[in-house]
Amino acid sequence: MHFERISVQAYSGYKVNERPVSFSLRGRRYRVIEIVDRWYEGYNGPAALDYFKVIADDGQSYILRYNSLFDAWSLLTENKKTR
Repeated sequence: MHFERISVQAYSGYKVNERPVSFSLRGRRYRVIEIVDRWYEGYNGPAALDYFKVIADDGQSYILRYNSLFDAWSLLTENKKTR
């Protein structure tokens, strides 16, 4: 598995990029319908990673990650072996 960099529009409340609202992937925009799960990796500081398992308006689930150190969003994708 690896992470593919994506563009995310996020809600900013008490902190910047608090939660994803929509994201763009390969030229298509997806609206986040529901956040199913949320977890953190690292400590709550500049190097923390925030993960969100979301359901998008296409009915599919996606795992989004926000890296606060680099102010960057990415999408978890599976590596596909080619023959």
